[in-house]
Amino acid sequence: MSAATETIEKKVDTPEAENLDEDIETLRRRVQEMEEEDEKLRKIQEQLSAEEGSSANKEDEDTRSVYVGNVDYSTTAAELQQHFNSCGSINRTTIFCDRLGHPKGFAYLEFTDKDSVSNALLLNETTFKNRQIKVEPKRANVPGMSTTDRGRGRGRGGFRGRFMRGRGRGRGGFHPYSTAPNKSE
Repeated sequence: MSAATETIEKKVDTPEAENLDEDIETLRRRVQEMEEEDEKLRKIQEQLSAEEGSSANKEDEDTRSVYVGNVDYSTTAAELQQHFNSCGSINRTTIFCDRLGHPKGFAYLEFTDKDSVSNALLLNETTFKNRQIKVEPKRANVPGMSTTDRGRGRGRGGFRGRFMRGRGRGRGGFHPYSTAPNKSE
């Protein structure tokens, strides 16, 4: 044996080397556990993306759903389901709330089939908890169309004050109903 091999064998036999071997084995096991957990998370993520990712599935849900407006603020999902029970079986009832948890006064109902939507539309303008509810088919939001982003407002825009009406801008022009006297006379 060479001198280098003897020194390596001596280092391996020391207690410090045994602790290093144990630490390396512990790290290998932890890496293996992390890889297994990563694989499980990838599978779960693939399942979720397959369930929610398809736009056809979302469009199908929208065609099976209705918007219910003017809902009483004390209404529960169970009460709403009971009112629409005659239309067909309901998958999901969603009552929207503000950031404080108070109901906003409208809800969405998702039915199991599309025929139930037409039955639910027949309940439009019926009375529920002393309120006339509004039932419409759910519409899909179009990307890029926002009700809050309307630019600078509606109308013609600009300043519409009285004191600058036609005076001091440009060459003037014929104003048949103006109260200013004609200079040509």
